[in-house]
Amino acid sequence: MNPRGRFPPARRPYGPTAAGRHAGAQRGFTLIEVLLATALLAGGLALAFATIAAATRTSARGEAIAADSERMRAVAGFLRARIGAARAVPFALDESSALPQRFIGEPDRLRFVADLPDYLGQGGPYLHDFAVEDADDGVRVTLALSLVLAGETFDDDPPRAPEPLVEGLSEAGFRYRALDESGELGEWQERWTTTDQLPLLVEVTLVDGTGRAWPPLVIAPRLAVPATAGQAAPVITE
Repeated sequence: MNPRGRFPPARRPYGPTAAGRHAGAQRGFTLIEVLLATALLAGGLALAFATIAAATRTSARGEAIAADSERMRAVAGFLRARIGAARAVPFALDESSALPQRFIGEPDRLRFVADLPDYLGQGGPYLHDFAVEDADDGVRVTLALSLVLAGETFDDDPPRAPEPLVEGLSEAGFRYRALDESGELGEWQERWTTTDQLPLLVEVTLVDGTGRAWPPLVIAPRLAVPATAGQAAPVITE
């Protein structure tokens, strides 16, 4: 109270009143704020989905490349092992020349004798018949196996169907090389006509369905005896 016995007038508090504060607390989002938040959320989700899709595509491409590389290594390893193990063992007789046939090479077919690994059969000398064939998805290379005894070829009973070695190719072929008349390596030949001897080198060309060539594959039969193409090689008896 003041000296005159009156109460001083009430002072208003500074700042917003309690009622004003309550009204501000109850104020909602505006339409612009909602639209902005929605746009930011949509942009974040789109970025997340794009990142996941890119990572998935990258992973798929990596797995496809790894699978192709593994297939290349497997096929190349098998061809190296089989052609490298070719033996100078006759599997038929050339009636026109009366010479034994030990290796017949054509652009799309290759025949020779090699010992069969146990995991492919019962072992022993087998005629390996590699052939390039047309298929629904392009070109494929197949392998047929037949037992060889005393210079003759016998089919299994029941006959064994050719096994596909690699499929989905756009191109495949074989070439052969021997010494020329001067004793140097000659040119590559599309056909191996000296069928009573083994070539020094065999080249296998493989091109996948996209036109990409496989790494060069040149194989040297380990038992090949150096001889000039067209000249009979010395016969090795085992």
